[in-house]
Amino acid sequence: MNEVISQLIALQKIDLHLDTIDNKIKEEQDALDRQSAMLAQRESDIDDLHEQISTLEKERRTLDLELGEELVHVKSRQSKMMQVQTGREQTALLKEIEDGKQNIKDKEDKIVSIMAEVESLTAQVTRQQELLQAETKSLAEETIKTKEAIEAISKSKQTESNKRQKHASEVEAKLLSKYTILRERRNGLAVNNVLAGVCQGCFMSIPPQQYNTLLRGDKHLDCPVCQRIIYHLPPDDQE
Repeated sequence: MNEVISQLIALQKIDLHLDTIDNKIKEEQDALDRQSAMLAQRESDIDDLHEQISTLEKERRTLDLELGEELVHVKSRQSKMMQVQTGREQTALLKEIEDGKQNIKDKEDKIVSIMAEVESLTAQVTRQQELLQAETKSLAEETIKTKEAIEAISKSKQTESNKRQKHASEVEAKLLSKYTILRERRNGLAVNNVLAGVCQGCFMSIPPQQYNTLLRGDKHLDCPVCQRIIYHLPPDDQE
């Protein structure tokens, strides 16, 4: 096989391995980021619950004040009943007293409802805080594990990077630049085999004359469809 192609194939093999290593590092970090995001959402949920409780407590305090005022008003109307002179005044006062009592009952019912809701929300806060505490501990442990895993993977990456540097130095600069651009544009595959006249990168047929040239193995060519650098290596000769 053409020596240049052999160099590029070896380089691409290393690069693909480096891609795999980078993906593993990303997977480790992404898993940790997802756990961190869940923790942040839990904290946000707790804040929302606290805000709901605060709003309800404010409403309850307002109702307590209004209830006190209503009680004073009803007592005042009841005391005035002893002073009325006519039946019309008495009827009006009685209606005012009954309306006041109804308002008092409505406010008391509302206060009881708010207290029950606050109790329910407080229980939710307690539960969420317990989960948050457990998840915070878990995240701390996972952070250590992820850091260790990434460090171990990175050591492997450094070894491969050193190998890549050696192989890349053996490739002519212009060809290396072309190879690098093709890898960026072709999903990491810049060099591809051609089998039975079909490029294994884009799976399109190449012209017969070009294929015959490839079969001689004395030069590297470009796929006319995907522009990848192509070569021919029979399946039995592939690792």
